[in-house]
Amino acid sequence: MSESQDGTTSAAPFGSASQERFVLSRRYAAGTGGVRGLLITMLGDYVRPAGQPAPTSAFVDALGRFGVKEEACRQALARAAADGWLIPNREGRYTWLHLSPAFQEFLDLGAERIFGFTAAQPEWDGRWLVVLARAAETNRAGRHLLRTRLRWAGFGSPAPGVWVTTHTDRVVEAEFVLDEAEVREEAQIFLSEYLAGGELSILVRQAWDLDEVEQEYEAFLAEFARPPSDDPLVRLTRLVHAWRRLALIDPALPTQLLPQGWHGARAVKLFHRQHARWEPAATREWERICAQMR
Repeated sequence: MSESQDGTTSAAPFGSASQERFVLSRRYAAGTGGVRGLLITMLGDYVRPAGQPAPTSAFVDALGRFGVKEEACRQALARAAADGWLIPNREGRYTWLHLSPAFQEFLDLGAERIFGFTAAQPEWDGRWLVVLARAAETNRAGRHLLRTRLRWAGFGSPAPGVWVTTHTDRVVEAEFVLDEAEVREEAQIFLSEYLAGGELSILVRQAWDLDEVEQEYEAFLAEFARPPSDDPLVRLTRLVHAWRRLALIDPALPTQLLPQGWHGARAVKLFHRQHARWEPAATREWERICAQMR
């Protein structure tokens, strides 16, 4: 954010951070746990839809309800500002935090993925998107990036260097990961169809650990069918935070490729039902703790 002579401020796309630093921090944003992960969930749940800046004290209050100490909260906020996620603006004794335009866009895309996630691909024409890509042993960061980000995009790996998904519209997303991993020039991307050979169920089991995903769904159903916390911020943040993780680890395969009795459909209904019930009160509570500083 730059300041003019009259004291007003204008937002740069990445705040005071460089584009390179923003991209590097964004690589891990979606899957980060701990304080940083909770902060991302809160930014997406409360700051993004409100379209208004929030005071530092609101985050100290909200994260404190999860046992996060004030020092750890302020450190997370400072790092978020340094990474180009947030733009701080000092007004008197208080600091207000705005979303940078770039992080606003990132959170908008994340919300589309989270709230549009259905745990199964509704329509499938039988085609597969196939990526052939490997990072050299010396490119450890690239190897980690391929493994994590392609899986977050719904790809599975049935064999070393081979990545497949039934979501054929994710070419651009795959290209973005290949660029970041610095393997784009050596990689190939194909559209393919299954013609003959072994059962597709075998390929699916080789590419994805569906048992692990199913266990995560069972845990989600057990946790959020129980009576919730009395704190409206805590119950909604926990719900969305848990669902965000499921949307990352579940490849959302077509129904015909999923095991019988797949728990994903039940979890989708539970998430949307509880979110509709809990969101109004959580929004009012967030507005209340922000208004205390106005």
